[in-house]
Amino acid sequence: MDQLGSILEFLQNSSILVTGATGFLAKIFIEKILRVQPDVKKLYLLLRAADTNSAMLRFNTEVIAKDLFKVLKEKHGGNLSSLVSEKVRVVGGDITSENLGVKDPDLLEEMWKQVDVVVNLAATTNFDERYDVALGINTVGARHVLNFSKKCDKLKVFVHVSTAYVSGEKEGLILETPYKLGETLNGASGLDIAAEKQLVEETLKQLRAEKYSEDSIKSAMKDLGIQRARKYGWPNTYVFSKAMGEMLLAHLKENIPLVIIRPTIITSTYKEPFPGWVEGVRTIDSLAVGYADMVVNAMIVAMVAHANQPNESIIYHVGSSVSNPVELTWLQDYGFRYFTKHPYIDKHGKPVIVGQVTVLRTMESFQRYMAIHYMLPLKGLEILNKACCQYFRGLYLELSRKVKFVMRLIDLYGPYLFFNGYYDDMNTEKLRRAAKESGVESDMFYFDPKSINWEDYFMNTHIPGVVKYVFK
Repeated sequence: MDQLGSILEFLQNSSILVTGATGFLAKIFIEKILRVQPDVKKLYLLLRAADTNSAMLRFNTEVIAKDLFKVLKEKHGGNLSSLVSEKVRVVGGDITSENLGVKDPDLLEEMWKQVDVVVNLAATTNFDERYDVALGINTVGARHVLNFSKKCDKLKVFVHVSTAYVSGEKEGLILETPYKLGETLNGASGLDIAAEKQLVEETLKQLRAEKYSEDSIKSAMKDLGIQRARKYGWPNTYVFSKAMGEMLLAHLKENIPLVIIRPTIITSTYKEPFPGWVEGVRTIDSLAVGYADMVVNAMIVAMVAHANQPNESIIYHVGSSVSNPVELTWLQDYGFRYFTKHPYIDKHGKPVIVGQVTVLRTMESFQRYMAIHYMLPLKGLEILNKACCQYFRGLYLELSRKVKFVMRLIDLYGPYLFFNGYYDDMNTEKLRRAAKESGVESDMFYFDPKSINWEDYFMNTHIPGVVKYVFK
């Protein structure tokens, strides 16, 4: 890593391609750059769409219209649209296709001549995704973005956003190390990405030939993803497909400077553009950590630090598990205290009364709890239902559906709830120090999790943000 120069100057002289431009992190990345460096050379924003008109409609409704951009709108007023039209080029495409699905040959030539930096944020983050979809976007899609980057005449750096959880359920210190092609978490041999793609294609062909319904095909593809992931030691389809994407990038990069960012769980914004913005129900909230703006700042600083460094390849864990860990029991306590003080009002106008939650620390204790409190009573209801000529059939089916749903959630998220590992961030710490020692705009691009006060953040920023932007 060379001496870090001015980040704002770098941005001013760069044309940046961002894939997955409607995603959570991508929006924060786009807003940050337009706010701190409106003189950026160009932002090419790739989003899934059949044509330019459809892409512009998605951009206007799913990106610019969000509350996240209110600070930018206040800063530029009526001139924001002129800034966007001058600095942003919305590109309809699809990373599951060669040339990112961009059909316009003139636009392709323009991008290959102009793009200096590629930031791959396109991903499906659904733990329970169909295997064909996850493989197409997270694995093969990553290769397509890399191939596109190789055609860019002036490419300075390729930034790929992955996830810290590609390391699966390892315990202890998890290092910032790359995966070799075909490497597995459990030591099983035989992982071949081309063979995985072929398996998906043949399975789909067989299911369609046998006239399976679309719902049945969807379910079969989900099950296949979980089965293949666990065969090689990964807990779910999402992290398995992301790990294979990393393998392909490391294997095929040639002399391209490659930066892989592995964030841990991402919640809401910390400070910028304002505290607490969150969209959808993020991973941690599905059951109930990084700050999104800190992740974006780390991406930008790493992008600058490794630009024009041929053959370089580095991985950054962006999280707080080493320097400032947060415990699951704290989240339960913060949630209980917050909603006791500020009751959530339901759709009928009545306050929702919260109670203390039983926190189970191991998968074994959870399974015992479920067996005693739910599985045994459910079995009793099944027997009673049969004895009473299906009189309780409706109640039994409803309770059975709910229990199966909870068990499916725990099957997917259990490895993270009962996780005992922590993520080494030595590379990230070195990057932080380099940014601080350079003295250049370090306050503007901060990403130090040691500054986090978890109680203050969850009680005064994150939970209010979830209530405001998710529980609408």
